[in-house]
Amino acid sequence: MVAENHYYFSVQERMVARNVDLRSDTVTKPTEAMRIAMANAEVDDDVLGNDPTAFLLETEMARMMGKEAALFVPSGTMGNLICVLVHCDVRGSEVILGDNCHIYIYENGGIATIGGVHPRAVKNNDDGTMDIDLIEAAIRDPRGELLYPTTRLICLENTHANSGGRCLSVEYTDRVGEIAKKHGLKLHIDGARIFNASVALGVPLDRLVQAADSVSVCLSKGIGAPVGSVIVGSKNFIAKARRLRKTLGGGMRQIGILCAAALVGLQENVGKLESDHRKARLFADGLNEIKGLKVNASSVETNMIFIDIEEGTRTRAEKICKYLEERGVYVMQECSSRLRVVLHHQISASDVQYALSCFKIALKGLQNETGN
Repeated sequence: MVAENHYYFSVQERMVARNVDLRSDTVTKPTEAMRIAMANAEVDDDVLGNDPTAFLLETEMARMMGKEAALFVPSGTMGNLICVLVHCDVRGSEVILGDNCHIYIYENGGIATIGGVHPRAVKNNDDGTMDIDLIEAAIRDPRGELLYPTTRLICLENTHANSGGRCLSVEYTDRVGEIAKKHGLKLHIDGARIFNASVALGVPLDRLVQAADSVSVCLSKGIGAPVGSVIVGSKNFIAKARRLRKTLGGGMRQIGILCAAALVGLQENVGKLESDHRKARLFADGLNEIKGLKVNASSVETNMIFIDIEEGTRTRAEKICKYLEERGVYVMQECSSRLRVVLHHQISASDVQYALSCFKIALKGLQNETGN
């Protein structure tokens, strides 16, 4: 049950010092251990290939993912773009991806505007997968190359953010990999939250991405580092990726300062993901106790929750967000009737109970206001 009594708010208390930021797992602040590691990081010029801390991080990420090599990049968007462009190195190439995936919706159309790569969207199911037969049907017949783009790549996203952080199973990923090989295509995984998927599924990282030719992994989400992503693949793939990173303005100098924080995150925060997932499930159960809100509890597999405002509820997402913000709770508005919250290692069990109480009070207060 939601413990409302412990969090009664007077007018003065509405300007609370408490801050519970649930907008994303990207909002975490560097830990003290990260700041110390950053201050003491051994660095050199990474564009020249000499930064020792970057080398340590890239070597460790390649090992964890079971790939030959890795490359630090400033952002996940750049990482995905580089991977697509390496695989689709001829303008007019085509990539098959989900119609609700991050690359297709949230990355500014970069694969098309910068790379000249045509996206062919296949419907995402509620669990983030695409039907295998639809993927195969979307592959262009080479005999039609006079008229059609040439299919060269398939992209998956794991976990799948717009599906609520759902996990793609290793069996499904393997099947897509088999389709790619059958048709001479490459497979890229947008693994921004692949650590969450690995923990939730109980499958080692290297096994989970074994079928992939490349993977992009965000360091500033579940791992909690302040900046950056890493892409992994074969040595030849990473050599090409390094050149594209420079072309796109992503070659930086003493990046060991950033990589040092990521190394701490790998050591300290991966082990906390299971707790994040457990708190997300508790949060979802609590939200379902609040009249006017609905969460599909079965979809909460990792650290993300989508909250639907039920029809007939006399309030909208924007008002709930404002009401919560006045009490130090921050969530993401998806649309007029949907909110998103994301758990991370800097959200405690007490924070979850506090946020639930705020939600309960918000719904009751706003509905009373509307009723009057």
